Amino acid sequence: MTLKPYSEIRDVHDLTNEDKQRIIDFLQGAIYDWCKNKPNEWFSMRDLMGGENYDWKGTPLFLLFEKYRGKGKSIDSAIDYAGKDSGWLLKQVIHSDKRLFETKIQERIRKYRWIKN
Repeated sequence: MTLKPYSEIRDVHDLTNEDKQRIIDFLQGAIYDWCKNKPNEWFSMRDLMGGENYDWKGTPLFLLFEKYRGKGKSIDSAIDYAGKDSGWLLKQVIHSDKRLFETKIQERIRKYRWIKN
């Protein structure tokens, strides 16, 4: 489907196709879980993988952090860049989902909500 209204989609580079697919699959599962348990609520990457889920070790998302550490970024900078990449990947997953989602920016954060048919 697509996002309503349309929103720019960017690619994330410097990952193998396999690593990117692992992250996409992981995020798809998180989205399905959110839509099942909170079908009418807005969500962002921060809602899915922040707060209590802030430690990405042991998840495919940790590859994003490692990518930037491997480029010589400080820990704080690597966390910031990995968070941005994860947001772009989340948007790609939502854009390619069979369902329709609406999107908005609230408090400088991109948010999404599933539009039930």
